Amino acid sequence: MRCCILGATGFIGGQIARAAVARGWRVRAARRHLANTGAIGDLPVEWAQADLRDARSLVVAMRDCEVLFHAAAAYPQDFRHIERAVAEASAEMQRVLDAAREAGVRRVIYTSSLTTLAQRFTPGMRPLDESDFYTPGAARSAYYEAKLAMERLALAARDLEVVALLPTAVFGPGDVKPTTGLVIREAARGRIPIYFDAVVNCVDGRDVAASHVTATERGRPGERYVLGGHNLTMRELLETVDRCQGVRRRRLRVPRGLVRASIRLADALPFVSLPEHIRTFEFWGPVSSRKAEVELGHVARPFEETVRDALAWFGLSGAIG
Repeated sequence: MRCCILGATGFIGGQIARAAVARGWRVRAARRHLANTGAIGDLPVEWAQADLRDARSLVVAMRDCEVLFHAAAAYPQDFRHIERAVAEASAEMQRVLDAAREAGVRRVIYTSSLTTLAQRFTPGMRPLDESDFYTPGAARSAYYEAKLAMERLALAARDLEVVALLPTAVFGPGDVKPTTGLVIREAARGRIPIYFDAVVNCVDGRDVAASHVTATERGRPGERYVLGGHNLTMRELLETVDRCQGVRRRRLRVPRGLVRASIRLADALPFVSLPEHIRTFEFWGPVSSRKAEVELGHVARPFEETVRDALAWFGLSGAIG
């Protein structure tokens, strides 16, 4: 099996590369910058230069590959320009799909986002699953709107075998940016002195990658699968980091109403731009990965294992502060 991975130098893409190489596949790892090897510089992959804005480079990168892993999608953060973000993200996805067709790719495994099923959190709500869909405009988020548009476009491509995978909050080693791993890194450094009541579903990037590879054989075209792990409160997440370091840290609980008011204030200031995952905290909530567990064999390892390995990756295994 030969596969192409768009986003191979990123967190999830890098873990997909590791999982594919472990299966004995030939991996063509696409990257925009020639010098960038992400966290997979040690792997025997074939590197290809490709840019999501350059259709021809995408075709060349995908040529002779049976499977495409698209884990390099847009990540818009400016809620003040939602329409532009959606248009750019949709054009990007269309280029990828058209390139896959021209290159003769058989199956496309698209790394979508949990945000495409997000609903406003209410106490006691049932875990969200693939039957849920984000309501456009509900979160006032460029990221949420773009991800929904891209997923819809991908799954509408009936001439391709497209499977959409929806990872939750992904943690673990190999988070080169880092992205969600910032929570673990900064908590381990004692730099998160507060928390608020919220539920986050946490999953290991290695488990997400394993299910991406499995989806090439078992995923049903046109279907979406949630790849999640453990539904944890924000306090439980932070205390897991403490426990893995052998420390106890005191943190102040901030009422949700105060968080909400702070976000409104920040949004009103043109020179302030909060991360989208913070702006949309009211859409965090529990999710279910039952469908992926049954159909793809998705398994989530204990979260403490994920945290310990992430701490080792960041070089923060020992207690700090």
